[in-house]
Amino acid sequence: MDPEPREEIVDASRRTRLANERTYLAWWRTALASFAVSLGIGKVVPELTGGSSAGYHVVGVGYALLGVAFIGYGFWRQQAQEQAIREGRFVPFGNAAALVFAVAGIVLGLATIVVVIV
Repeated sequence: MDPEPREEIVDASRRTRLANERTYLAWWRTALASFAVSLGIGKVVPELTGGSSAGYHVVGVGYALLGVAFIGYGFWRQQAQEQAIREGRFVPFGNAAALVFAVAGIVLGLATIVVVIV
């Protein structure tokens, strides 16, 4: 016996909300990884190398700021998506956010290369 249409709608809505929750937690995991990299490059590596630590500190702070941005954007996106679910809409991942995170990643990656080589 097939489930009633109302049950299918409730089940789809539940799955969508749970997916939204998992995505929000993924933003948090990504932020926590950024914080770990921040500590590693900003505190641990300078202690181990014994050289100049100014560049490492700057890059470490950059990764920490990226982590903060992930948490903030993830929260905003989760709230916007939840509202959209209630209204039967979808909020796509914006090109501006993708560009900001891509540029931040590229800049931090290049800065990491510079402090490792210099």
